[in-house]
Amino acid sequence: MSEQAQPVFSIQKIYTKDISFESPNTPALFTTQFQPKLAVDLNVESTGLTENVFHVILRVTATTQVEETTAFLCEVEQAGIFTLQGFREEELNYLLGVQCPTVLFPYARETVSDLVARGGFPQLLLEPVNFEAMYHEHLQAQQANAQ
Repeated sequence: MSEQAQPVFSIQKIYTKDISFESPNTPALFTTQFQPKLAVDLNVESTGLTENVFHVILRVTATTQVEETTAFLCEVEQAGIFTLQGFREEELNYLLGVQCPTVLFPYARETVSDLVARGGFPQLLLEPVNFEAMYHEHLQAQQANAQ
């Protein structure tokens, strides 16, 4: 009587792969009163490293503009290596597109906040992200393109 192996979701490593911070219009920008406009772009990328081991990158780009002038541009690639074993393909895709980025986001959020503050700007706390909703939107877009 053989027991079926339990699925495994394990974090091997979490690290910052790439960081960029630019504030091209300082110090002049600091001498003005401004109402900044923030735009945040998120991207999730995953690749297989070996059998059952995956590399996931959460890319966060935060751009703040004052009128047409860039106040700052902050890019963070937060990465993780995950062991995902014993899952069906659709479960695996869900884990790579939703659960892994959910694990990585707090690290990326903290890094963005720290970089922006070190750049001399008010603290920027990114809003929580619903990766599940993003994943389902992505699946719907793929289905629409296939038809």
